[in-house]
Amino acid sequence: MADYFTEAEARELCELILAQSGADATQVTLSSGSEGFTRSAGNQITTSGEAHIAKATVTSIVAGRAGSVRWNDLSLAALQRAVARSEELARSAPEDPERMPLLGPQQYVENQAFFTATADLGATERADALLSVTEPAMAAGLVATGSIQRVARSEAVANSSGVFAYHDSTLAALTTTIRTADGAGSGWAGATHNDWLYMPAPSELANRAIEKAGSSQGADPVPPGIYKVVLEPTAVGNLVQPLQPALDARSADEGRSFFSRPGGGNMVGEQVVDERLSLVSDPSDPDLLTCPFTEDGFPVVRTVWIENGLLRNLARSRYWAQQRGREAIALGGGIKLTGGDATTADLISSVDRGLLVTRLSHIRAVDQRSFVYTGLTRDGTFLIENGQVVRPVSNLRFVENPLAMLNKIETIGTAVRVVAAESGGIGAAVVVPPLVVRDFHFTSVSEAV
Repeated sequence: MADYFTEAEARELCELILAQSGADATQVTLSSGSEGFTRSAGNQITTSGEAHIAKATVTSIVAGRAGSVRWNDLSLAALQRAVARSEELARSAPEDPERMPLLGPQQYVENQAFFTATADLGATERADALLSVTEPAMAAGLVATGSIQRVARSEAVANSSGVFAYHDSTLAALTTTIRTADGAGSGWAGATHNDWLYMPAPSELANRAIEKAGSSQGADPVPPGIYKVVLEPTAVGNLVQPLQPALDARSADEGRSFFSRPGGGNMVGEQVVDERLSLVSDPSDPDLLTCPFTEDGFPVVRTVWIENGLLRNLARSRYWAQQRGREAIALGGGIKLTGGDATTADLISSVDRGLLVTRLSHIRAVDQRSFVYTGLTRDGTFLIENGQVVRPVSNLRFVENPLAMLNKIETIGTAVRVVAAESGGIGAAVVVPPLVVRDFHFTSVSEAV
């Protein structure tokens, strides 16, 4: 086997596992691939590694009861044991009143999410990329840390009712934090995409972080309070990313969501954000390129969640769709917030007085029902006066509702794909623009750089 199952290999293995089953119905999922990472700290490479993964899950259904086993020894004897054990678990499991029948054959959108340049990003190439970050940092008298990850993988789903779905993909992420020698200034930059060749050059990311690190030295606090802010795309992504799992119809219908309507029902059809904004998921969008099916083989298609500020759709599981007499809608496909055509520099020039925020960290939910979150600015927070960045300021804690924030927008920039995960590693596909937001709430000063 190569680093990951080809479609032919995945189909053959799925059929072999299904052939061992004596259950009423059976489903198989396969996941395989390779992951590579290299990290640097203190201007030198510190760790590098590769992992190769191949695992299967079988779910057997006996008299309406289900049992699942996951394993990674894919020999014939091991898969026979796994299937037998799943059937044994199914016979002793309680009935699930919400279990739906297995899907029959489905149609899936096609996308090209596998790129050889990413798959071939080996240890030497990853080290060279990080050296392109550390060398200019050293030349500037700064200290760089960095992380680069790449994944080449395939996913497959098959069942005894005729489903077979297969998707292969690659993904890369490169991030760096560069600090001044005394640790008083910090800058960050990062990028992610399925295609390594589509990402900015590592030296370009280094220059961004170097400029931020130098500019952020000598930060002084500003009073906590309500500010107009320029949120760079990564900061917007940090705040918008939690929105996707919140787009759940059942939670809204049962009164457990921000999207619940007082008195019952949900807010579909109501305005929830600025009318200039739309939020879309689409596995075939060249900026997203995600898996076009769920773990049970249900198709993930282009879905408009918010259109011109109006909530158009909420995700519905097959069970909840049946309960409501509606069409099932899968979550997935990444998230893309429509943008304008302004640059971050354009946004800064439009602000008389406010704060420029590079990114956010330690983001935690304060109240899921009201969709209020808190967190900290980091790696470059600056005071803007008369359309110019005038000085660095100490980091601040914010408390904000991301959806309310999207109702307080003055200017929208050009949407780009961002590293939205707090860890700075590979995460969900998120495409967002920089924003000028008024009345952003900061509650306290943070001493952290």
